[in-house]
Amino acid sequence: MTTKRRSMRLGAAVAAIAVLATGCASADDSAGGAGDASASQIKDLRDGMVNVTDDEGSAVEGGTLSFAAYSEPKALDPAETIAAVTTGGVELVNIYDSLMRYDTTTQEVVPQMAEELSHSEDYRTWTLSLRDGVVFSDGTPVDAGAVKASQERYAQAEGPEAGLWTANVVNISTPDDTTVVYELNKTWPEFDVMLTSGPGMIVAPSAGPPGDGFTPVGAGPFMLGEWRQGESMTLNANPDYWDGAPPLDSVKVVYMPTMEVSKETFFNGGVDMTFVREPDDVTEMLDRDMPGYVNMTSASNVYIINAAEGRPGSDPRIRKAIQLAVDPSVLAQRAYGDPAYGEGALFPEYSRWHTDAAGPEYDPEQARALVAEAKADGVGTTLVSINSPEQARQQQALALEAQLEAVGFTVDTKIMPTIGDQIRTIAAERDYDLGAWGLSYRESDPFPKMFDTLHSGGKQLYGMTTSDEMDALVDRFQTATDTDQKLAAMAQIQQQVNEDVPFINVGYFADYTTWKNNVHGVEGTSNSMILLGNAWKA
Repeated sequence: MTTKRRSMRLGAAVAAIAVLATGCASADDSAGGAGDASASQIKDLRDGMVNVTDDEGSAVEGGTLSFAAYSEPKALDPAETIAAVTTGGVELVNIYDSLMRYDTTTQEVVPQMAEELSHSEDYRTWTLSLRDGVVFSDGTPVDAGAVKASQERYAQAEGPEAGLWTANVVNISTPDDTTVVYELNKTWPEFDVMLTSGPGMIVAPSAGPPGDGFTPVGAGPFMLGEWRQGESMTLNANPDYWDGAPPLDSVKVVYMPTMEVSKETFFNGGVDMTFVREPDDVTEMLDRDMPGYVNMTSASNVYIINAAEGRPGSDPRIRKAIQLAVDPSVLAQRAYGDPAYGEGALFPEYSRWHTDAAGPEYDPEQARALVAEAKADGVGTTLVSINSPEQARQQQALALEAQLEAVGFTVDTKIMPTIGDQIRTIAAERDYDLGAWGLSYRESDPFPKMFDTLHSGGKQLYGMTTSDEMDALVDRFQTATDTDQKLAAMAQIQQQVNEDVPFINVGYFADYTTWKNNVHGVEGTSNSMILLGNAWKA
């Protein structure tokens, strides 16, 4: 990639961002049963840019790009925060960049901060070549030693994908300053995807260990300016970025209580960019021809089940009864006015990972019998259900409560004030029985998230049950070298999910990061993240 050439620098005054209160969202926005969302519109989407022209013109320098994020990250350390758009991944990837990038145009992983990545015939040895002259924002070089140290730090800190990393990477060697060699203990044709995510975000040695003393020092297009926790984060342009100084002076990330507030702020001109995933919000953006970046995600509207000791979900009869009691189409009708959004199988028919293996059956009579049997044995049947503040999800939560109470459960439905509260209660505190969540198995490569959420070695289980049988199937999917083998393994994974019931799947989403028509140069990558090093505002 050559150094960017830009037109004359133009001074630009940026209006202050008004963080609107709850009055921004009208009572009718995203209301369940509105019937506005068209499932066919979303099923026709594919990963990549939407409503973006190929020729966006010459970059204009200066100004601040404002972005209403889905939620605030708990930390700016890839070893602590999941690298995805919904959990602070946009902030992370723009501070650290990534060694590799997922290109939706070619549907391949391509070099980003690295120069090249090659592999042995058996996919067990991978050789990474680094670019010359790449430096961290503190001026130190991004050399092979720094890459190795950052990835070893990630593994030792048990980062969000560290379980998958340490289960496979048995050695990292550095033959010279620009070469890193990874030795794996098993075949892994898609290992390159890991270098687009947390392990591929290289942290400078000067950043320090994870925790209170950590300082976010990376080699990305932006550097941390000011973080007003609970309000906003400002990222300032890195003049020494390897691909040339960004056109933008800064990026301001704003944290709002719900996507509804973010959406209305976007339409009212308060921010340049926002993120939506609720089906009615996505179809509204499509109807308005708003430009954006889309990643299709399956198992993205789920309720994970806490199977920790002492919780009702630790009893397999309870988990099975929950599964049998829920009709996803009824939940979708209540939430979005369209039963077509209901999906019990892991991957809907539009997905390339869809198989003939059926999802769970709906059988409330059998569910009722299992609840009665468990209750007679002294098992608790009161379920604490933690839910999103979005209006459509509140309607979904009420429909879920009705279906479960109809078979004998007592459901304590809790609507969290913000998405951040929802994430904290489920992922950190584990104070839930049913948690509204998104596993987000992505079309490009569902394996990393499947490992982290299905395999006993995963770091994103949050109390969900695992089994030896599931571990073996996930490993089989990983090592398969052709599509037919992977689909055969996926069919068996679906059957095992039906058996183990770590969660119930009720639907799918399209992650849609959208921006105003005067925003250009946005680049997409894995996990719905976006790079803003080339972005500019007309």
